[in-house]
Amino acid sequence: MIRVAIVGAGIGAEHLAGYRALPDRFRVAVMCDLDTGRASAATGGDADIEITGDLEAVLADRSIDLVDICLPPHLHFPVSVQALEAGKHVICEKPIVRSLDEADRLEAAAAASGKQVFPVFQYRYGPALARLRALQAAGLAGKPFVASLETHWNRNADYYAVPWRGTWEGEAGGALLGHAIHAHDLLCHVMGPVAEVTALTDTRVNRIETEDCAALAFRMKNGALATSSVTLGAGEDTTRLRFCFAGLTAESGTAPYTPAQDTWRFIARPPVTQAEVDAVLERVPEAPAGFAGYLDAVADALAGRAGGEVTLADGRRSIELVTAIYQSARAGGPVRLPVAPSSGLYCGWRPGGH
Repeated sequence: MIRVAIVGAGIGAEHLAGYRALPDRFRVAVMCDLDTGRASAATGGDADIEITGDLEAVLADRSIDLVDICLPPHLHFPVSVQALEAGKHVICEKPIVRSLDEADRLEAAAAASGKQVFPVFQYRYGPALARLRALQAAGLAGKPFVASLETHWNRNADYYAVPWRGTWEGEAGGALLGHAIHAHDLLCHVMGPVAEVTALTDTRVNRIETEDCAALAFRMKNGALATSSVTLGAGEDTTRLRFCFAGLTAESGTAPYTPAQDTWRFIARPPVTQAEVDAVLERVPEAPAGFAGYLDAVADALAGRAGGEVTLADGRRSIELVTAIYQSARAGGPVRLPVAPSSGLYCGWRPGGH
């Protein structure tokens, strides 16, 4: 049984639901938030979960195995390092850090502590992505050609009334860092790493510091091409993904926050037949989805059965891609990956400073 402390009762409430779906693997012992009333509300008044606003006490508690960090982005790196130094495993919400420099220092802290860090990319977990991975493993997908991604969500002034949102200091980025980062993780999860990106960004919807619209073009390391359209000015929240391979096309629905749990179409392309595709799909086993699926993989990794979890290397890759996107948008041209330490954005993207 893995004993957990959740730090931050905002999205931490959604994490709690994931833990509760796996009662044989986790026990949430503490909900920590400076607003203890919000923390209590997030637990539904569960008397078995301690409520506290004292992070230092949580980190000093030797019975806690895992600290789940659900704080604003500017706190992710320092609190993750604190938790590692206290001998805890760490789950950390996206973005895991605010620069490649912080990513490197977090990797060093994890190595020194002997503990693991798991970035949060719960969109990977659900029947649709499991089916696509099965088709790839069966050799039916074949050569990847192109992908298209749409992150078209609606965020207005009420959303940005939270003081740290929409600021470089507090949120560390805009729609590319806090919203489309999930779609871009799925792109790399399905088609491998990015070799080059060309980006256009703008602030067109809200009166904020950071971008809320973007148009991106990617060349993947395997040669495939991809596009990503991002806005926070849509009439409703939709996420749409399309992956075209030599043997099939995989097309999502429009569920904004649970694309892997939505209904997808898997369309055969000759010489692959629809019967072959359907035969593989029928054999894919059911598994936990969303946060529960993500946490199930974390528990496996902590038990020594690694393979399905989101790794710290995955988190660093997402930060490297964001770095390259911002570099391209500001320079006005393509940027190749990997991003070198000599890059002007290696230590952060905040205009005028790091």
